[in-house]
Amino acid sequence: MSQSKSLWGGRFKTALSESALRFSSSIDHDKTLYQEDIQGSIAHVEMLAACKIVSSEEMRRVRKALKDILLEIESGELDLSWDKEDIHMAIEQRLIQKVGSMGGKLHTGRSRNDQVALDERLYLRSAITEIKKLIAQFQRVLLYKSEKYFGTIMPGYTHLQRAQPIFLSHHILAYVSMLERDYERLSDCYKRVNRLPLGAAALAGTSFPIDRLSVAKKLGFDSVLENSIDAVSDRDYIIEFVSVCSGIMMHLSRMSEELVLWTSQEFNFAKIDDAYTTGSSIMPQKKNPDMAELTRGKVGRVYGDLMNILTLMKGLPLAYNRDMQEDKLPLFDAVNTTRECVYIMTHVFIHTKFDKLRFEEELKNDFLTATEIADYLVQQGVPFREAHSITGKIVGYCIEHQTSLSKLSLKELHKFSHKFSEDVFEMLDPHKSIEHKKSSGSTAPNEVKKQIVYWTRVLKTRK
Repeated sequence: MSQSKSLWGGRFKTALSESALRFSSSIDHDKTLYQEDIQGSIAHVEMLAACKIVSSEEMRRVRKALKDILLEIESGELDLSWDKEDIHMAIEQRLIQKVGSMGGKLHTGRSRNDQVALDERLYLRSAITEIKKLIAQFQRVLLYKSEKYFGTIMPGYTHLQRAQPIFLSHHILAYVSMLERDYERLSDCYKRVNRLPLGAAALAGTSFPIDRLSVAKKLGFDSVLENSIDAVSDRDYIIEFVSVCSGIMMHLSRMSEELVLWTSQEFNFAKIDDAYTTGSSIMPQKKNPDMAELTRGKVGRVYGDLMNILTLMKGLPLAYNRDMQEDKLPLFDAVNTTRECVYIMTHVFIHTKFDKLRFEEELKNDFLTATEIADYLVQQGVPFREAHSITGKIVGYCIEHQTSLSKLSLKELHKFSHKFSEDVFEMLDPHKSIEHKKSSGSTAPNEVKKQIVYWTRVLKTRK
């Protein structure tokens, strides 16, 4: 395509080389935005007619042609090959082919600079809405699992070392809370995405008497961006969104890591259905948690997307620069990767079963209730640091004599403190340990029930 045939080539005498056109063409990526581009163009031409900048007849013909072009793209009839430069030019060229010179009036009062910013914001609104729905669905699955396994006790971990007995439900609900903050961050990000850039034109606005507020209302934006330079020259809304996606992926990666561990023979706490695992090409006995591993691996892609867009924007002078064309790849990749990973992990969890008996086995012959001994001594008036030291010595004694806390006699405990009475042995039962928890948000049965009731109420209101 020579400059003379392009929509911007009037001042050029020499044709753009094929290699330069191939290098600068973005249509292979930005054709993803065809629906948003046409949606924005229809709103723009309707506003131009309302402001008497184009006639009503011209608006109707352009609007109909744009709707026809939408169908052509969706059916594959319209060629969107690399030589069309970008999706905006491809649609406008096709519009002029269909309605003649009046198609060129569509670009009155706007630039590709504010046009692409609009397309991206429309795209992001849909992406945020979709990912929020997927997160809410994942939360419902986790909530269902927490209800199903209520009462199952497992070893809680810190430093990947057994720490204290907790409800499995409490552990699962921790992820519901994490995902809730991701959901909230998406909602908050949406507020800054949902501002209209159209009408900023290239950077200085336009001399045509356009009505930006009417376009904002028609397209469902909360407001217009007040500064025309800012409207076309920043991508902080993309940076914020990809940052939120990075947080979501980090949480999914932690879940994935636990599933990988818990489904190993060493832990054997859980089993994932065959439909979400794979085998080995050489070892017939293998059952691999590949969906969890792939999710854990894909977090690096989204982190990379964030660094990509941050680096892209870090040294750009105002206003628009062609560098910003490169924002599409990290944006689209972050959306697609996050969406796919939330979806697949939801289904992995649906098809995961936890082994209650195996958890119970791991509660035996361990020191999970050591903290309860320290707390018991504190209740008898012993300062906590002293109680902590006494309990540590008791654990050391058990290790040396190859026994467990629950097998100690009162006589043996009296070697360390005479504050112990028979009632201390009740504290050594993992079930009793959990029941004795009193703080809000703890693993106590009533507190876990409260969490389940709370999340049931919250998630019921979400579509």
